[in-house]
Amino acid sequence: MRLNETYINAAVLIGLLVVPLWAVMVDEPFTITLATKAVILALAAVGLNLILGIGGMVSFGHALFFGLGGYAMGILAYHAQTFTMLDLGLFSTGGTKMMPIIWLVAIAVSAVIAFLMGQLVLRTGGVYFIMITLAFAQMFYYFSISWSQYGGEDGLSIYVRNEFPGLNTLDPIQFFGICFAILCVVLLLFSRLQTSPFGLALNATRQTAKRVETVGLNPMHLKLVAFVLSGAITGLAGAMFADLNRFVSPTMFSWHLSGELIILIIIGGVGRLMGPVIGACIFVVLEHFLGGLTTYWHIFLGLIMLAIVFFARGGVIGLLTGKEGAHV
Repeated sequence: MRLNETYINAAVLIGLLVVPLWAVMVDEPFTITLATKAVILALAAVGLNLILGIGGMVSFGHALFFGLGGYAMGILAYHAQTFTMLDLGLFSTGGTKMMPIIWLVAIAVSAVIAFLMGQLVLRTGGVYFIMITLAFAQMFYYFSISWSQYGGEDGLSIYVRNEFPGLNTLDPIQFFGICFAILCVVLLLFSRLQTSPFGLALNATRQTAKRVETVGLNPMHLKLVAFVLSGAITGLAGAMFADLNRFVSPTMFSWHLSGELIILIIIGGVGRLMGPVIGACIFVVLEHFLGGLTTYWHIFLGLIMLAIVFFARGGVIGLLTGKEGAHV
């Protein structure tokens, strides 16, 4: 029986909300943490899905923005908790422990780097685009390893989770609520973009850039806007992930994380609204339950990927609806 995708989307969101609420009732705070991790990884993957699912751009360096968001949070929180000044050249700041401010900084930094990076990487395509995005991420990875002021390869620990006005972020369910609300807002944004004239033009660029040019649109500009939005969303997820763990390290820039984000999208369904969410939930469940049984749990993840590639090209959602996702 084929299912309606709208019903699947609603069921996924409701299920993602019910699990932590159930965990509160049975006093299982770690389950809430797992749900929060799934939400944040889904948010990062939604950012990547914007350029991968709609624009057909396979970025193997999106961990760059995830890491930028993480370090934006880590650096600001570090200076706030150590009462030291952060010298930014034109001005100095004592850091901050307020999540909304940290998130704005993470978004701004990621968007600016995405804009500058996009000027170069978007002039390429195919395997060259994949490799140059990977190269940028690796550059930041090795830079963060040598950045001894903020822990170098050992990373940087944040002693207390940052604050959100009116809420106790140390309470797992309240922090989950913040992350879940942001995910819903970004999913709404993705849905609107996908069906907007901009989204349709970006999708047309993925298929035939020449035809887009003939109607007076600039494919480069369309891709650049999407790339900046994608980087900003993934940077926001990085800041939230760092707050969840109260720790940032160079691994946030690693190519492994970039690969995992692509895997999340493929598992759920490329270009699908809830594809990244389903993929993140499956990934976190496998990591938790199979990771406790064997260190080689990625083998099972690989088998799932093979099954999807051969038998369900549209991911889990495509399997349930009988429709394939976007072709990249």
